[in-house]
Amino acid sequence: MKELRFLNQFFIKYKWRLLLGLIITVVATMFRIIVPAKIGDSVDAVQSSFNGEITREVLKAVLLENILLILGAALLSAFFTFLMRQTIIVVSRNIEFDLKNVVFEQYEKLSLSFYKLNRTGDLMSRISEDISKVRMYAGPALMYSTTTITLFILAISYMAYSAPLLTLYAVAPLPILSITIYRLSIAIHKRSTVVQQYLSKLTTFTQESFSGISVIKAYGIEGRTQIDFEKLADGSKEKNIDLTKVQALFFPLMILLIGASNLLVVYVGGNQYIEGKIDFGTIVEFLIYVNMLTWPVAIVGWVSSMVQQAEASQKRINEFLKEQPEIINTATTRTNVIGKIEFKNVSFTYPDTHITALKEVSFFVSPGETLAIIGNTGSGKSTILELITRLYDVEQGSYTVDDIAAKDIDLEDLRNSIGYVPQDAFLFSDTISNNIKFGRKDATDDDVIIAAKNAALHRNIEGFSKGYETILGERGITLSGGQKQRVSIARAIIKNPKILLLDDCLSAVDTETEEEILQNLGLVSENKTTLIVSHRVSSVKNADKIIVLEDGVIIQQGSHNQLINSDGYYKNLYHKQLLEKEM
Repeated sequence: MKELRFLNQFFIKYKWRLLLGLIITVVATMFRIIVPAKIGDSVDAVQSSFNGEITREVLKAVLLENILLILGAALLSAFFTFLMRQTIIVVSRNIEFDLKNVVFEQYEKLSLSFYKLNRTGDLMSRISEDISKVRMYAGPALMYSTTTITLFILAISYMAYSAPLLTLYAVAPLPILSITIYRLSIAIHKRSTVVQQYLSKLTTFTQESFSGISVIKAYGIEGRTQIDFEKLADGSKEKNIDLTKVQALFFPLMILLIGASNLLVVYVGGNQYIEGKIDFGTIVEFLIYVNMLTWPVAIVGWVSSMVQQAEASQKRINEFLKEQPEIINTATTRTNVIGKIEFKNVSFTYPDTHITALKEVSFFVSPGETLAIIGNTGSGKSTILELITRLYDVEQGSYTVDDIAAKDIDLEDLRNSIGYVPQDAFLFSDTISNNIKFGRKDATDDDVIIAAKNAALHRNIEGFSKGYETILGERGITLSGGQKQRVSIARAIIKNPKILLLDDCLSAVDTETEEEILQNLGLVSENKTTLIVSHRVSSVKNADKIIVLEDGVIIQQGSHNQLINSDGYYKNLYHKQLLEKEM
């Protein structure tokens, strides 16, 4: 159970509630123990009446008293059992809530390279299915274990006090049960781990299939996808069956051993009764106690299975919790970002692919200036923006903001000062208004409209039946590519950042709309440090500075007029795109 030690912090957090729950559990169990004893007393009273040792009036009085005690004990036991569940199970739900927050917070801290190496479906499985398995350990397993232990201690203590030899025979099968459970638990642990791994694979496959359903339909590969899913599901089914086969041994084994205990009680107890060593009521009590222990004994197997599954799940969770984020906020004071950005001989290699994206790149942008970056696909343009936002850290060279090393600036302040429009616009399954407000939650409806107008989006939104309250599909699937880009631009504009990063965010819009957005951006970004990444000369021609990248190296830099008057990549691209426009 070493992996489950991580949960100790939560048990300490809720220790008083758990302690109260455990006390209530003991009290509920004590009232349950009263019932068999009183039934045994009633049987002895009836036998004494038949033997003429007590009168009928005394028998009625004894039976009435015992019935009332049995009824009262049953009601009190039920009441305290209800309180027990309300206490311990609610704590387990709180632990589940806390653990999900811990995992989600860890997910947010981890760097981009982590997400490139791990699939979304696997991440979802660990924060949902695996945590649900862990909750069963923190709630039902703890509750039933306490009930079982308490019942065993109280019941067997009373039984040993009443008839020591008979108790010994009654509990004789239990050591066999313990050894069997131990061996079965090992098998369950191994098979539970494999089952959870297959569940992650299934979740990943279905998540990717649903996200890429348009591609699957366009290529007409629904049948092939179905076959792949069936193979994966069949493998998962077989592993679950293997696990169920082991788990299925528990209950038949319980019934066999409890039946053996009943036979021993009847045989040994009957002989002791004949010899006059015990009362007949004691045999009845022992039969009830043995059968009362049936469910707790069965619970031992169930709890063991839950603990093993929780151990396997927590191990998978701990694997991610032990991951150290590559980007760490080392600043101890808050930072007021103005917007001066400078790269000095920056080189960068992606840790996951080992591709060198930048080689000794140097440039600077003063507050209020616009820098454009242009180049072929894979030249390193987007990498510069990722380094500016500290999605990755600079390995060689230096990156400073306002003449301060980026690593020494408070990470939250740095990112709060940036409005970033990524190359692939990501929208949430929410209203258009809330997607734009994602840039600033306290924005008013008027702010949203102004941002949409600056992104040349307002007229499109007015054409929707619900306007800004239109619910977008997953990843904004209900919008066109150009509309998604413009929502992403509006989201960045409404934030009113000190630094505005635009990563090829006009590639899906027509030239007329592009010109309108660029004019609006020129006004919006008047006092902002702006970096524009693009393949189009029309998008960058008004920038204060332009740098041209090729294979991670700056091959040209200057203003638009300077570059079109110099032979090289930029001039050739300009004339090529100008010719395409004329055609």
